[in-house]
Amino acid sequence: MAYKITDACVNCGACEAECPVNAISAGDGKYVIDAATCIDCGACASVCPVDAPQPE
Repeated sequence: MAYKITDACVNCGACEAECPVNAISAGDGKYVIDAATCIDCGACASVCPVDAPQPE
């Protein structure tokens, strides 16, 4: 299961830098995760200040 970034995202970018497979990119008002690329490692969730990345 891939992670998904919820609407709680504050657009800080911490998750993008942490992703080992570059599955995260800036979206319209929040960051987005490419589910096909995500390896479900949780690195993004561990650095997010608002717990926006959640398992789908």
